[in-house]
Amino acid sequence: MKQWTRWVVVFSVVVGIVLLSGIQDGFTAEKKVVIAGRDGGYGKSLQLAVDAYKESNPDVEIELLKLPYSGLMEKLVLDLKEATGAYDLLMMDDTWVTGFAAANWLTDLTEFVAAKEEELDPDFIGAAVDAARYPYKPGNGAVYGIPFVGNVELFVYRQDLFEKYGIAAPPKTWDDVMNAAKTISEKEDGVYGVVFRGTKGNPITSGFLPIFWAFGASVIDAEGKAAVNSPEGIAALKFFLELAKYAPKGVEIYNSSEVKDMLFSGGAAIATEVWPSWVPGMDDPEKSKVVGKMAVTVHPAQNAKASPMIGVWHLAIPAASQRKDVAYDFLKFVTSQEMQKRLALEIGQPPTRASVYTDPEVVAKYRWYPTQLKALEASKVRPRLPEWLEIDVKMGTYLNLALVGDRTPEEALNELQDEIVEILGQ
Repeated sequence: MKQWTRWVVVFSVVVGIVLLSGIQDGFTAEKKVVIAGRDGGYGKSLQLAVDAYKESNPDVEIELLKLPYSGLMEKLVLDLKEATGAYDLLMMDDTWVTGFAAANWLTDLTEFVAAKEEELDPDFIGAAVDAARYPYKPGNGAVYGIPFVGNVELFVYRQDLFEKYGIAAPPKTWDDVMNAAKTISEKEDGVYGVVFRGTKGNPITSGFLPIFWAFGASVIDAEGKAAVNSPEGIAALKFFLELAKYAPKGVEIYNSSEVKDMLFSGGAAIATEVWPSWVPGMDDPEKSKVVGKMAVTVHPAQNAKASPMIGVWHLAIPAASQRKDVAYDFLKFVTSQEMQKRLALEIGQPPTRASVYTDPEVVAKYRWYPTQLKALEASKVRPRLPEWLEIDVKMGTYLNLALVGDRTPEEALNELQDEIVEILGQ
């Protein structure tokens, strides 16, 4: 009898330990956030935010994955499709929003925030918020991500050479850009009028779109039909090829490093596409021969308004996450005004809040930030299509074929039109 009693006691203790362990594991699980993020500078920003968050929330365990672009997308698609709930917070390129949201893989943050009797902070730049809407309706509709990185294309030019040759600055139209590039190429020894990324695929597409849009062209029309070979599109490509005559020889294989080398060495007067992470190098005397000479501005207009391309990264909560509340708490922290300012000053990450772009301390370090804010406010999103990444590559292939002379503008865009029609099943 005593042996039986002893066994019951032991069994009860074991069960109690197991149950307590389960409760503790459950508590830990509730206080854990797994973040699927980018590597490089973005990874540094997230790590800084994680460390800062844990100082005031020591009971929260945060696991941060720092992945390259393609690796991040691959992991996210696999997890979100299977709804495993492996991630509680994720970074996403704004071009991924449509595909992810259309598949019901993401939490509708508009509803989620409203349920907490809160609202999205109006300090976030409208265009950056709109880039996470699905369906895409600027200023209206569900939001599936909070803007974390305020990337947008910028336009730069040598203000000293514009002054030297009496060229009005900044250029207001793309025709003004052409005239400036021609004048400087012909008159300034050792300086090309313009430089851009000409290599096939995404690089040349990204640089061409602000010209394409400014000429009034669209990849797809208002009905969602392919429209890349419109008269406006062909005019834009003809202009681009004419402008390329004032670019360095071999520009058809130029990517980011070649463009930056040309700019920092003083070898080019204009760059039609510059990203915020490139700009500080122009004012770094250890890297640049043109310190204080490069002016940063918004892209010119033409037949339509100026249309710099936005490239925002958002933070989103997967629909399958079981820890949405704690994920949202960290999301609010990392996108707060205080943290956005800190990330800008310490890491150089482009903010997504208007107040940070006009903060005196931040502007003192980054003189071009007020202009960058204007570019974000004027920015345009790439087509909101799940198939955009495939179209992007195709577009860059045919633009490059036109640039090297293997296709006329009409041939390149007509063939691209057929490719897009096939991709979209139209």
